[in-house]
Amino acid sequence: MFEQLELHSDLTRALTDMGFTTPTSIQSTVIPVAMEGRDILASAPTGTGKTAAFLLPAAQFLLDFPREYHGATRILILSPTRELAIQTYEHALEITQHTNIVCGVITGGINYGTDRDTLAKNLDILVATPGRLFEHIEKESFDCRDIELLILDEADRMLDMGFRSIVNQIASEARWRKQSMLFSATLEGPGIAQFSKDILVNPESLTVDPSRKEKAKIHQWYHLADDSQHKYQILKHLLTEQAESAIVFIKTRERLQQLKDRLASDQINVVWLQGEMPQDKRNEAMSRFKSGEIKILLATDVAARGIDVEDISHVINYDMPRTSDVYLHRIGRTGRAGAKGTAISIVEAHDFAMLSRIARYIKEVIKPRVIDELRPKHKAPSIKKPKKSRIAKAKKAAKKSGKPKKKGRGKNITSRKQDG
Repeated sequence: MFEQLELHSDLTRALTDMGFTTPTSIQSTVIPVAMEGRDILASAPTGTGKTAAFLLPAAQFLLDFPREYHGATRILILSPTRELAIQTYEHALEITQHTNIVCGVITGGINYGTDRDTLAKNLDILVATPGRLFEHIEKESFDCRDIELLILDEADRMLDMGFRSIVNQIASEARWRKQSMLFSATLEGPGIAQFSKDILVNPESLTVDPSRKEKAKIHQWYHLADDSQHKYQILKHLLTEQAESAIVFIKTRERLQQLKDRLASDQINVVWLQGEMPQDKRNEAMSRFKSGEIKILLATDVAARGIDVEDISHVINYDMPRTSDVYLHRIGRTGRAGAKGTAISIVEAHDFAMLSRIARYIKEVIKPRVIDELRPKHKAPSIKKPKKSRIAKAKKAAKKSGKPKKKGRGKNITSRKQDG
């Protein structure tokens, strides 16, 4: 229960209003450490409550140490995309609804007059995209000296988008802060390792697997396709016969445009998101999808980062992702807010190497399914079952022998593996 995390009653009341009673794995792991004032380097899959994991301790800090005088922003949250920034801001409003905490958001694509109105407020929490915020810092219309807590969300995406230098400069401007948190899809690779060293001081590294209950919310399987025509027919069947609402992932803008046109010729209405899309077009597409006017959203990985819509019934991998952690991010967009979700991959023979890597990465077997009228003519290659870790094997052996398992050198609040 959230009460066990020693959160203020105004925050737990808001969580109850939002329909949440039990913290997720990432929340129960991160919140106690964050409330101790430690810098945090955290990783968890999309859709596991990551946003609340940093918003709740941030709000608790503001309630524990109320503002003594009028001043500038105390908590700064940097988000890589406009959509994610706006969603984080809306989530912050919900969490702080029973408090006097003032929240604001500034992003690119919005006129500067709106920004000035936002920054003129006695802000407690500001959510911003790095590029727009840095413009205000350079114009001296935003002051970083009062920032006490800096939070970087989806830091790996910031690196992908080339924001490293700007974020480092913002962090330098906010050098009087008391605490920093960095959240990333994955903590692997030299990019994130060095980035975290630039921002964090002696951080607690938290890598969290979703619990079995959280994983069970998403049912995963694949359909074997003989060729591109068969693949399209399977997708068409899924969209017209099974999915109530769906995000379909495609690997490139060119392939997205081809698929969009083909679905339109079959009278299947879709909206789409792709890189380098005008902001007004993006907003219109998301508005029509969120409202339920259009039930199908086509997206590339770059464009889809930060999408947070609660009632998506299906995620369909029309093209397989390039990496396993991207797969985890994709499927995390269904099965949210306690709902069940379905993740389906439509694969051809050349996709099975990636499917095997994904199965090993998530430590689950992804099984095939067949649509009777669209049965494949060819046999599927075999997918290797994910291997159990040495620790899991030792536990199983100890259980069979009845001997107590040896204890480790110390308890670790992280459960090793994966991304955010």
